[in-house]
Amino acid sequence: MPSSLSAPPSDLTGQLLIASPSLSESDFAQSVVYICAHSLEDGAMGLVVNRRVSQPNLDDLLEQLNIEPNPPQRRINLCAGGPVDPTRGFVLHSSDWNSESSLRVDDHVCLTASLDVLREIAAGDGPKHALLALGHAAWEAGQLEEEIVRGNAWLSAPANDALIFGHDYAPKWRRALATINMDPLTLPDVVGHA
Repeated sequence: MPSSLSAPPSDLTGQLLIASPSLSESDFAQSVVYICAHSLEDGAMGLVVNRRVSQPNLDDLLEQLNIEPNPPQRRINLCAGGPVDPTRGFVLHSSDWNSESSLRVDDHVCLTASLDVLREIAAGDGPKHALLALGHAAWEAGQLEEEIVRGNAWLSAPANDALIFGHDYAPKWRRALATINMDPLTLPDVVGHA
């Protein structure tokens, strides 16, 4: 059994959660979630990074927000970040750009919910890597740990730019599993209970 399932994690901030087959009938089936904040006291917040959104497209969204220039000089991925507050946008981006409203997740990644970052990106500037997520995933204190240990719902893996910001959404789940040497074809329906 992978070590990520043997004890409750104390801090998954900056890590990826990979949905196990036990979530195949849920909204999180084959999801890859980047954890932006996690503590045993406050719970966790993350963004699903492998669910492309076709509508609205980036141009339409920037128009709704009155962000110029439109069309933008630079494009970023738009994804469904999770089921919580799906009309709210979060820009997950590399730490080479930040503002006072940015949350530094780790040395390489920041999260910004203000429009400043979108204005910079539309103008062709801003962070080197970025994606815009509509909505987010959230867990109350102890809920994520319970899902990992007793529910066998999630595997944890180190994050990298290709898995977070890559444009190829479809293979991200399999690629994330490969980073922890897991083949999805060999995973039992309930991880840890083979």
